[in-house]
Amino acid sequence: MKIVELILDEEQMLSGVQAISIVEHPAIESDFITLSKEQEVKLAEVDSEKRILMGPALIPNKTIFRSNGEEEYYIYFSKDTVRKASELFLTKGNQNKSTLEHNFELEGLSVVESWIVESEKDKSQAYGLSVPEGTWMVSMKVYNDDVWNSYVKTGKVKGFSIEGYFADKVNMSKQVTLDDIISEVEQDEELLCAIREELQRTELESYSDYGSGVRNNAKRGIELNEKVNNKCATQVGKVRAQQLANGEKITLATIKRMYSYLSRAEEYYDEGDSKACGTISYLLWGGKAGKRWAEGKLKELGELE
Repeated sequence: MKIVELILDEEQMLSGVQAISIVEHPAIESDFITLSKEQEVKLAEVDSEKRILMGPALIPNKTIFRSNGEEEYYIYFSKDTVRKASELFLTKGNQNKSTLEHNFELEGLSVVESWIVESEKDKSQAYGLSVPEGTWMVSMKVYNDDVWNSYVKTGKVKGFSIEGYFADKVNMSKQVTLDDIISEVEQDEELLCAIREELQRTELESYSDYGSGVRNNAKRGIELNEKVNNKCATQVGKVRAQQLANGEKITLATIKRMYSYLSRAEEYYDEGDSKACGTISYLLWGGKAGKRWAEGKLKELGELE
């Protein structure tokens, strides 16, 4: 399985990180990047009175599983790309752009601090966050009462996850192999073994036995969204619907996100209102059949009691 380096295409206006999402199970899918269960690090509650959260936005040289429907592969970001992405995020004034689970735009959240970890003595260590040098860290202030009380305090969200557009270095220069990465970042044999084990684990944890009910709901969601000019759902939700409609395999991380989203968003689903975005988005993720399947699969795998 190939490993591809993603980089910033500075000639493209949309290149870079557009927003930071707060999520329960960060994951990565499609050409719209959302990171990642593989690099999940718990958020640190810096100050409960000031409502400030701290966590990594991007971790360099971390291999992350991806599937575009035609092939499965892995991506990573170099230290240089991580640094440039952090700078571009601020230059474009995206500090106040945030979403919930990459599905709903949020107001009242703002990145108030952004930095690159330069050494082991980084201040993130004081909050129990152990990340490698070159990691892009952010502190986010939560002004939104509902987000703080319903999602942060309850532990429903556990990490940051970026949203943005990056270029595929394969198409701009060369394909990167696992040996190229190891040579470039001078990783030792122990880390190499860990990477290989992670690749094997992720390859095994993919499933497509969700049945026709889930596929039909996704197809129905796509049809309804087209009737309202595709205004509902984020790019991630639209890609997810295509995967489900086509009966493609989805990873364990995706199943967790699927169950989490469908459990929370069920209150916005109205079977009698086919034009409502809450209804359409719910169907795009597989609807009630999707929730039942995801719940059953997670229980089967021992991921849910």
